[in-house]
Amino acid sequence: MAENTMQPLPPVNAEAAATMWADYLASRSIDAQNAPHHVAESFGDHPALADELLNEILHGTKRATSSLACDYDDCNERVPRPEDHCIICDGAGEPRAILRIISVDRASFFEVDAQFAAAEGEGDLSLASWQREHEKFWRRTQKAMGRDWSPEDTRLPGGELILERFEICWPARFAG
Repeated sequence: MAENTMQPLPPVNAEAAATMWADYLASRSIDAQNAPHHVAESFGDHPALADELLNEILHGTKRATSSLACDYDDCNERVPRPEDHCIICDGAGEPRAILRIISVDRASFFEVDAQFAAAEGEGDLSLASWQREHEKFWRRTQKAMGRDWSPEDTRLPGGELILERFEICWPARFAG
């Protein structure tokens, strides 16, 4: 599918996400008042990519993700922190798993190393593949927001990358 004809991601099924979160908390005997911070979202910027990335999480080696710090500012969201959780959804907005954030680092595009690229679990797992595909992704997503983007932007304050490592913690059949 051509990049300019991709369908946007649908909204997250908030009711199903809330049910999954409640089931997870109950399974861990965590009351809602003591629950860690969580968000519900899909990875990627269109349904096919969200499904592909979810598959790599559930059945592959994807245990890391990266994003632009400026996207959190634009959406008025806080940057993830260790112990935060993410209800990861498929390309239809349906929740499929819960991730626990293990670590969060900030880096420029040029500081991402081969180990992190491999942990993202995409393509051939090489740094070159990570750089090529993520540059295309961020150019596309930033263009959709009306601005140009280049890897050099990540050297500027507020433009850096947010590098997250995570583990699957729910459902139990996927948890490590």
